[in-house]
Amino acid sequence: MGISYYSQDNSVTTNQDEYYMKQALQEAMLASSRDEIPVGAVIVCQGRIIARSHNLTETLTDVTAHAEMQAITAAAQFLGGKYLIDCTMYVTVEPCVMCAGALGWSQISRIVYGATDEKRGYHRFAPFALHPKTEVVVGVLEEECSKLMKDFFIRKR
Repeated sequence: MGISYYSQDNSVTTNQDEYYMKQALQEAMLASSRDEIPVGAVIVCQGRIIARSHNLTETLTDVTAHAEMQAITAAAQFLGGKYLIDCTMYVTVEPCVMCAGALGWSQISRIVYGATDEKRGYHRFAPFALHPKTEVVVGVLEEECSKLMKDFFIRKR
């Protein structure tokens, strides 16, 4: 399906994407309050949030405990299967290569992310990691997502 960049041409999709991205932002803020890198994710299936998560790498001392990985596991458990067909992941920051690979294996139908990650984002290193039918939408609430990350790292330094 490919990548599309966020625009406000389709108001129904725009409103839904913004609503769910705000839910992911709430998760990212929760991560930040726990001194975790502020990335949040929600997975939606049939208009319902079936998983929500944020980074837990510090809490679990586990480099694989990214928000996306936590959400994939929770959604698969909720659905009772490993495939996330007909689901959408909303994540505040572009997935890394590891998360993109897991999302590819899950066959998720759609990924919507806010801020790009120029240093570690999948698109730079592994642009074909996702399932070929996965639709990607980039830039939903990008400023808010980016600001949360920048503010976090300013505080850390």
